[in-house]
Amino acid sequence: MEPKYRFRLYLLTALVLVGCGTLLSRLHEFQIERRSKFVANIPTTHTVKVREPGVRGEITDRNQITLAGNKRSYEVVFNLEDIYNSWRLQNKTGDDAQLEETQKDASGMPVVRKKKDIVKIVNEWVIPRIQAFGLEGKQFSRALKVHYDTHGGFVPFTYRTDLDYDEFAQLAERSLDLPGVAVTVRPRRIYPYGTLGCHLLGRVNQWQKDEIPPEFTGSRNHYQGDDWGVAGVEATMNSELSGEGGVKTYVRNEKNKVIAVEDYTAPTEGARVELTIDSNIQFLVENILRKVGRGAAVVMDPNTGEVLAMASVPNYDPNDFIPSIQTDKWKSYLANKADPFMNRSLSSYFPGSTFKLPTAIAGARYGKVGFGHNCIGYTAFGKLRIHCWLRTGHGSLGLSSATQRSCNPYFMSMANNLGATKMINTFEMLGLGRRSGIRLPGETAGIVPGSTYWKRVIKPGAVITPANVALMAIGQFDSSATPLQICSVAATLANGGRYYQPRIVRRVVATNESGEEKVLQDNIPIVKANLLAEGLNEHRLEIIRKGMWKAVNEKGGTAGTVALKDIFVAAKTGTAQTGQPDSGDKNIAWTASFAPYDSPRYAVCVMVQNGRSGGKVAGALSHMIYRSIFSLEAGFKPRLTKMGIYEGDFLPIEEIELPEDGTIGLNFESVGETGNEIDAGLLESGQPIKVRPNTTPMPTIAPREDSER
Repeated sequence: MEPKYRFRLYLLTALVLVGCGTLLSRLHEFQIERRSKFVANIPTTHTVKVREPGVRGEITDRNQITLAGNKRSYEVVFNLEDIYNSWRLQNKTGDDAQLEETQKDASGMPVVRKKKDIVKIVNEWVIPRIQAFGLEGKQFSRALKVHYDTHGGFVPFTYRTDLDYDEFAQLAERSLDLPGVAVTVRPRRIYPYGTLGCHLLGRVNQWQKDEIPPEFTGSRNHYQGDDWGVAGVEATMNSELSGEGGVKTYVRNEKNKVIAVEDYTAPTEGARVELTIDSNIQFLVENILRKVGRGAAVVMDPNTGEVLAMASVPNYDPNDFIPSIQTDKWKSYLANKADPFMNRSLSSYFPGSTFKLPTAIAGARYGKVGFGHNCIGYTAFGKLRIHCWLRTGHGSLGLSSATQRSCNPYFMSMANNLGATKMINTFEMLGLGRRSGIRLPGETAGIVPGSTYWKRVIKPGAVITPANVALMAIGQFDSSATPLQICSVAATLANGGRYYQPRIVRRVVATNESGEEKVLQDNIPIVKANLLAEGLNEHRLEIIRKGMWKAVNEKGGTAGTVALKDIFVAAKTGTAQTGQPDSGDKNIAWTASFAPYDSPRYAVCVMVQNGRSGGKVAGALSHMIYRSIFSLEAGFKPRLTKMGIYEGDFLPIEEIELPEDGTIGLNFESVGETGNEIDAGLLESGQPIKVRPNTTPMPTIAPREDSER
């Protein structure tokens, strides 16, 4: 072929290739990249965006046992604007289904305005068709009207959340025949063990329907938000637990029926939050604590600050709030004066003789381990006499024997020998009078008399007196502390003088699309204070520890009920007078302890409201807790079952009997505290402050059917 013809052929071929490339590029642009835009402009079709909620991450215990997870919820939702538009297309009577409402204009004059009667359309046109599919035709007239007046067509109205799979499948097959009616599958929170750990797990509410992002406020968009935590770990770890929402774009024809899915971005799951809790220990502790009407128990690992169990009674079932709580159920919770929503482990109470432990630590820090005192049954401060619980007196005592016998005058004298400043400094170093920083809401700080907070808020302008210091040393007057704080003090003594920040969250782990895990928060113990660097040494510390050992294991101790046969336990009891007879509680019973003595693995604190004796009530419960824990170590595993609601009571508790097979390993009768640690001097020195719990968050209330209104 001649060169000029060959050149023309090459040129023609090149032009054809360029033309084909351009054509293919434009086809890709129009058919792929810009398809949704052109589809939306076709008169007979339109697109609708639906925002789907993210999937909430699981909450597990330290052994990966799921304590808060998700289950499939088969639901029916109404897109009310779609229902109205479809009704108008098919309605041949000319009736626009409008109602007249009298409203006030800007000048305050009554004006009659016409509005869409969406309730009439749903109840007379949609509900009968749903009934034809075999589903119960519930009516929520008031809820429908309020929802439509507030949100229009932006937010779907959730009609049913209780479909079983067969009902879901039946309606899903026919849902295209009901424009505006959709069946969905969405994850709903579930707490598989009922009330187990309810105060630390918390609960969730439905999303606030007035919080709609601007990109979803178009007339053909629908938005479904995410549940959010309002209590417990669900609240404090809400951002980590929340997954990203998804978006699905539907193409609908002129009859408003879905003909295609244009695009879909699936929702993602939030991170997994692993707690420090051991669900087996939690289960056993909660069952033991039901022997009292109101109380709390905390179990910690003294070597890390991890909370292994945190129980509070009475309780509630977080499943009752999923997806919303019935009005009658909510009223029954509110009617319970024992306050089932209060986490008593984080609430402040008069600590009684458990405050003798930080007093002893203060003495040891400042070289007072050799301090001696002759107890004659009381200590006088002017005309005020503060008695020992043993009115005949204990005689001459050292630090160990005073701890063993819980002698009031000894610790009151030591405290005033030290002075208020050294006492306050040590108490605050041990986390008293301050929130611990545990990842749970509603924690109270407690009160250390004489502290900056006390001077500013509790007794503005007051000066702490020697009598005040004495009462502080034995946990009375304005003193208050939480069971978690007292447990932390026992843990500090157990581990050799390190105060660890209490922790409830062990790890936070996120999983990506390929299944790979990424640790967002790792398990790292946090030492807040090392008392060995603050004047304490092992010898001085051991003197205090030995006194706690004697309280359990030698005659004359106040904590003999805590003793075990084969394992040595160290403990300190307390019985605080409330000074508030109108509250219904005369005393508050305490026991703080750790075990095994030589190599502590557990620190335990038990607090019982209206318990008349620290040793006979809280001590007995502590004994049962230790027996259960060491049975776990020996191989016994309880069968975790769903726990029910315990409503509690206000009955006084004189004593808790130990099981017959739980006889303590000592052949003597323990001398327990009587509760009469001080007399009327308490009220003469100042009325104690009652620390009130935080207000319970309002839940999402389920709408009532018409027949119930």
